Amino acid sequence: MIRAVIVMNDQGKPRLLKFYHYQPVEKQHEIIRTIYGVLCSRADNVSNFVNAESIFGPDARLVYKTFATLYFVFVFDASENELAILDLMQVFVETLDKCFSNVCELDIVFNFNKVHTILDEIIVGGQVLETSSSEVVKAVDEISRLEKASNSIMRVPKSISAWQGR
Repeated sequence: MIRAVIVMNDQGKPRLLKFYHYQPVEKQHEIIRTIYGVLCSRADNVSNFVNAESIFGPDARLVYKTFATLYFVFVFDASENELAILDLMQVFVETLDKCFSNVCELDIVFNFNKVHTILDEIIVGGQVLETSSSEVVKAVDEISRLEKASNSIMRVPKSISAWQGR
């Protein structure tokens, strides 16, 4: 089971946090600081797999990958395969790239709702739901289309709202 998905920049500022088990805010900040400390101290020639038992408890593992100035971190337990999680991380990044055409840190910051929607199409409650980037993009596009349609229905023309005020 996936316990958390964290995206942080190379200075340790979190850009996306999704914990699948409740963590108090103070504990979240502590976890981010600890993970950032571990990632910064690792050499470039070591694997992207880290034992995270000291942070998340027994059987916890952490997989990370650096894309440009962002660390993508997935924390999971022993029931998940490390290579499958690394592949899932790649699907997440590819989907972000398709949705934002060459995703960057600012895309994640200013479009956090869409990024959470993308992540929710891939992972639900810590379980992997979809591994096809194209299927996730289709679902996100459909959600965006439905949101736009509902927003246009909610708008009341000025002439009607002025008439109702009399």
